[in-house]
Amino acid sequence: MDPVIVKETLIKVLSQIQTDSGLECPPLSGAIKPVENIPKFDSNVWPVATRILATEKAEIPKDVNIFVDETTKLARTIDETAGFICDLLKKQSEQKAAAA
Repeated sequence: MDPVIVKETLIKVLSQIQTDSGLECPPLSGAIKPVENIPKFDSNVWPVATRILATEKAEIPKDVNIFVDETTKLARTIDETAGFICDLLKKQSEQKAAAA
């Protein structure tokens, strides 16, 4: 999957969530960290964004926080999130191919 397409979809999903919630949405770019830079984007909202993204683009496990690095506990930028999703999907694809 193309990280640019994932990034564009992610930005669309984040913008829509903010609009639907009646919240301000800053201009979104690849350098923005949703957890830190989008108002009220927290652990109650990120699973919703992940599910919407999963229905539009990819199978993302429910227990994976795409917005925070599990190892460092640091928030990911939109670009980093898109790259993480692409890596995750590649690994899933490889696992399915190996199992077949």
